[in-house]
This record gives sequence, C-alpha cells and structure tokens, in this order.
Amino acid sequence: MKTIDPWALGVFIFFFATTIVIGSSIQWIRRLTRGHGKNANAQEEWGLGGREFGPWVTWFLVGGDFYTAYTVIAVPALVYAVGAYGFFALPYTIIVYPFIFVVMPKLWKIAHANGYSTSADIIRGRFNSRTLEIVVALTGLVAVMPYIALQLIGIRTVVQALGLPGDLPLIIAFISLAAYTWMGGLHAPALTAFIKDIMIYIAVLVAITVIPMHTGGYAALFASVTADHPQAVLQPGQGMPYATLALSSALAAFLYPHTLTGILASRSADTIRQNAVYLPVYTIVLGLIAMLGFMAHAAGITTTNNTLVVPLLFQAVFPSWFAGFCLASIAVGALVPAAVMAIGAANLVTSNLLPPQKNPVRASRITAFVVKVGALLCVLFLNAKFAIDLQLLGGVIILQTFPALILGLTPLRLSSPGMLAGWLVGSVFGLGLCWMDGLKPIHPVHFGLISGNVSTGLLSLVVNIVVVLVVSLLWPARSTSTAKPELFKEAA
Repeated sequence: MKTIDPWALGVFIFFFATTIVIGSSIQWIRRLTRGHGKNANAQEEWGLGGREFGPWVTWFLVGGDFYTAYTVIAVPALVYAVGAYGFFALPYTIIVYPFIFVVMPKLWKIAHANGYSTSADIIRGRFNSRTLEIVVALTGLVAVMPYIALQLIGIRTVVQALGLPGDLPLIIAFISLAAYTWMGGLHAPALTAFIKDIMIYIAVLVAITVIPMHTGGYAALFASVTADHPQAVLQPGQGMPYATLALSSALAAFLYPHTLTGILASRSADTIRQNAVYLPVYTIVLGLIAMLGFMAHAAGITTTNNTLVVPLLFQAVFPSWFAGFCLASIAVGALVPAAVMAIGAANLVTSNLLPPQKNPVRASRITAFVVKVGALLCVLFLNAKFAIDLQLLGGVIILQTFPALILGLTPLRLSSPGMLAGWLVGSVFGLGLCWMDGLKPIHPVHFGLISGNVSTGLLSLVVNIVVVLVVSLLWPARSTSTAKPELFKEAA
C-alpha cells in the first residue's frame, strides 16, 4: 500500500474542503444579504441562478464545462496511451465555439420569452408533443450519468494517488459531490468556478514550465517522445476517427443538460455571444494540459492505470505540498462541473417528468442525488477501457436530441412522429454499436470510398436524421407551436 504523505494530504484537504464549504454556504449567504425581497428558495434560483449571470460568471461557468476531469485526467491519459490521437479534443472545442455564437442566443431568446428552463421545454414548445418532451428529458438524464461518472473517477483518482486505500476514495468523491450540490444549487459552481479555474491555471502554468526543465526542455521532450513512441504523431488510419470524434463531440457538447443550463442562466443573448468570442482561451490551456500525457513519458512515468498518469507525474516532479495543491485543483475541477451536470439533470426531471411540486427545490435536490447514484453505478459497472469513453458514450446518447433541438430551429417541416422515430432508431443503432464494440466510441465502416473507423455518435446521428426526414415526409407536421411562434421564425 502506498505511504500517505501528510503534507500533500493536508494541502489537498484544505483546498478541497474550502471549496465545498464556500459552495455549500452560498445560498445561506444570499438569503442573509438579500433578505426576503426575493425568494432564494425558488426553483429558478436553485436550478438557474435566477437567470442573472453576467459575462464574467457565465464565462467561468460555461467554460468550466470544458475544464473537468475529462480535461485534466482523461485527455492526458489518452495521449499517454495512444499518442496524438488523443488531441482530438482540441479541434472539437474550436468547432463548438462558432456553434455557440450562432445557435445558443436563439435558444436563449426562446427560453427567456416563454419561461423555459430545459431543452425539453423548448422542444415541447416547438413540436407541441408531450411524448417527445418526455423522451428528450429522459435522454438528457441518461446521457449525463456517464459524464458525472467520469468526474467521480477524477476525484477518486487523485484521492487514490494520495494513498487512501480501497473503496474510500470513491466514497469520498460521492459524498463530497452530494453535499456540495444539495446545499448550494447553481450558485455554488458559479461562484467556485473562479476558484477552480485559478487553481488549474496555476497548476498547468507551473507544470508546463517546470516539467520540461526536468526533461531537458521542449526540444528534448519532443525528441524523446517521438523516438520512443511512434504514436506521438497520427498514424495511418487514425485521421478518420480523429476528425469524426472531434465533429461528433462538438455537435454534442451543448446538448447536455449541464451546458445548456449554463446558457439559459445567462443574463442576455449578448452575454452568450461575448462568451463565444472569449472561450477559445480555454482551448489554449486544454492543449497544454493534453501535453502532460507526453511529459509523463519523458519523465519516466510508468503505470497500467492510465487515469493515474497526471497525479503520478505531479507527485514525481513537484514537492509534496505543491503536488497536493495540484491534486486538489483536479478534484475541484471535477467537483464543480459535476454539480452543474446534476443540477441540469434535476431541472429536466422537475420541469418535464414530475407533476408540479409543492417544494420544487427539495424535489430537485433529491433528483440530483439520485442522478449521482446512477453515475456511481456507471463507475462500478461500466467497464470502459479509458475514462474518456464514458464521456463519449454520453455523447452517443445525447446526440439523438440534436434533430429535435437544433433542426427544430430551421424552417423544415419536421414532425414529432419523425423526431420520435429518428430518436428511437438512432439510439438503438448507436448504443447497439457501442455494446458490440466494448464501449469503444468508434466503429469500423466500409462504404464505397469511405473505409475506416468512424465516430459511433456521428454514425447514429446520420441514421437518426435520415429517419426523421423520411418519416416527416410520410407524416408531415400538423400541430402548431405552443410557444410564441415569431421566436421560432426568428430563429429559423
């Protein structure tokens, strides 16, 4: 069993516990400072932060969805194991920002004008279909569980690296996330996103400066990695999965309940546009974080558990107190977005699946807790080879809502029967391929000139859209929108 370093553990506990305490007490502080003029316990306050987040808060909150355990644990682990192929996360974020700039302000205007709080609300307003609303809500609920599971794995990994034994790291990860979300609502991750990003900036900037110094500089680092590991550059046959995974991840990114929650909590459509302009800053740091996978090779880190690559690298290079700080930044970087994910899922349940509640905040808290239990089960029973596969599995699921939410903004006369049929066929097709391929996010395709591994999410989305178009031609839309029709016309 690994020896526990008291300095590393002490620094970790201080920063991790401080973040939880600050986030958990924010609603109590707001009630004291704002008095009774506004009901701080209202569902919109807990689940959407009162729709009052300005450019700075939105920038940290929305950008924080890219700084998760996916970024700091899963991407470097993939780069460490398979090389340059793991860098598909960079073009994916570059693709998604123009998508945010063009599409998300339109969705915000529709939601703001009609009092919508979820994607399922918007889709119900567009297609006037209760069945489609329920299907979309359930899809978002299921899709976010593997993503939260990835965050639990991130927290568990750093606690394991500190030397705590057995199942204790996973128990700590689950309890800390549950307490943080229950007490703070959306204001908790919105406030502590500042803390999280500052901690990660410090850890990454120090890492990309100090670690190359230990390996003889960047020239020596790249020379050693390319000499010992040919996969440091894309290999023949990796171009197709690299490109299609980037595209499918970009299309899925802002369909998740947590990313859309950050958008709908914004103060205005202009706030969203401003953020789309500045969010590429996160991509720069993401590239530097991915480089940690190569740095681990150059530093001589060897492990059969790829998720431990970054924690082991930090512990090997840095003094124990700073290694504890870096591990705390990773844990906080998983805690904050996981809370937004659970809150986004809870919004779907209370707004679209349950009847009106006398105490909607209590119902949302219980729902968020149940969602985290589902994520815990994903950790225990989904035997993914790489942690990142859990996020990509969620992408396959959530992409099936793309036609209803995004194509629903277009002037195409698409019908709710077409959307339901496309969702069903696309979901069965995509999840069937994932099951056959052992949860791998790519599937071999041989069709004419196209031959190679293609993103399973993209394949299932294409099947979905084809079915939507065919069924909509056979059974055209007859019902009218229940929302303000001029908003959907403007969006189109």
